[in-house]
Amino acid sequence: MKNIKKKFNITESEVIKAQELWSQNVIEIGNLYTKNEDYKSRASVFVKQFYAFDEGEVLFKPTLALEKQFRFSYDDALSYFIGGHVSEDKGFALKPWKGIDFRERKIIIFKEIALSMGNYFFQSVDGSDEVKVEFTFGYVKDKDNNLLINLHHSSIPYTN
Repeated sequence: MKNIKKKFNITESEVIKAQELWSQNVIEIGNLYTKNEDYKSRASVFVKQFYAFDEGEVLFKPTLALEKQFRFSYDDALSYFIGGHVSEDKGFALKPWKGIDFRERKIIIFKEIALSMGNYFFQSVDGSDEVKVEFTFGYVKDKDNNLLINLHHSSIPYTN
């Protein structure tokens, strides 16, 4: 008998919930960092929980990356969020952020994959600024029906 991998369809509400949880977790990592608590372990769990590195290839192009613009490994993604072996990484999640809101998004579902594109806005803790970022996320499910990111592209909008 063949070992058939079960496919799970994705819903729009699952994508919206995943984006809300992604935001909450990035904020939590920064809060742990400011309290001198174990933000590294939390960040490690975050990358494993939200990104599909254990399922296959992941395309990750983070917002503030210039020298190493594209990240294809778990270690490269983790470095972006908390700093690490990529020299340009200062730890995006360590800012910390007070809020991260997905807005102006469009979601397209193709049964077992989903794409979402729009803007997300990052509010700094001191309230001094709100950063608008463009995003495209692709989603797949693992064998346990968990929604995971397999495409993450974000960038600062073009300015003239």
